[in-house]
Amino acid sequence: MVQRIDVTGADGVRLAAWEFREPPAEPRHPPVLLLHGLMGRALHWAGTARWLGEDRRVVALDQRGHGQSELPHPGPGSRTSSLGREAFVADAEAAIEQLGLAPAVLIGHSMGALTAWQLAARRPELVSAVVICDMRASALGEASQQEWEDWFRRWPLPFPTQDAARRWFGEDDPRVERPDPGRGAFFAEVMHRAPDGWRPLFSRHQMLTARETWVHDAHWEELAQVRCPTLVVRGLDGELGRAEAQEMVRVLPEGQYAEIPDAGHYLHYDQPAAWRAVLEPFLKAVTANAP
Repeated sequence: MVQRIDVTGADGVRLAAWEFREPPAEPRHPPVLLLHGLMGRALHWAGTARWLGEDRRVVALDQRGHGQSELPHPGPGSRTSSLGREAFVADAEAAIEQLGLAPAVLIGHSMGALTAWQLAARRPELVSAVVICDMRASALGEASQQEWEDWFRRWPLPFPTQDAARRWFGEDDPRVERPDPGRGAFFAEVMHRAPDGWRPLFSRHQMLTARETWVHDAHWEELAQVRCPTLVVRGLDGELGRAEAQEMVRVLPEGQYAEIPDAGHYLHYDQPAAWRAVLEPFLKAVTANAP
């Protein structure tokens, strides 16, 4: 069972939320909202959502400009920039409120993790716990943004097949130091068939614009304002270094740390069993300690 639920986000943007299994009649644990990373989509959480949904309601959100959610171009008077941090956070807030998920566990990957902790800092009554999956709190800087712009230019679009996209991102991409099947699978799932071949669901220009709104800033202050239990998870070969991850745990009032060997940035793809093994005990403890 896969069900789409329409949500109205900030400035009236139409968002697609997804359930990948029928919610239990009598949930035993708090609801979960899953937030994908930049260039991702709700479908990336399907495996996680199915086992999590055995005893709780689980919703995955296509964030604006991703998956089947739209990206509006608001005119004068709009209260949020269409690709700014405020808009992404407001969309997640709207999803929780409109779907009756509060207080929800927020599980975010990369940019989605930043959205999760920013919302938890601003609206703590909506959030019971946060899972931060391989996202840094420090600023990445202008050099990082330029690297991404150069990388986007190197994509050999269009791909002749979806499998060709999987191979390129998992094996042939200059940014791949060794074969990375999880990375290949991640990008294959954000490709769609166009008249001339396979192209990304998103606009690369828009992804750079969205990234521009957070790569130049550090996010430690908001992280320290997250008062609920928070798990920081990193892949051993991911983008979040161990020292920074452990400092994030130290800054968090109720921070915990987990590390997954043989996993990169897309750790829930690389090692799904290990990902589940670190997530389940944390979520059970959250339920047991709930007031």
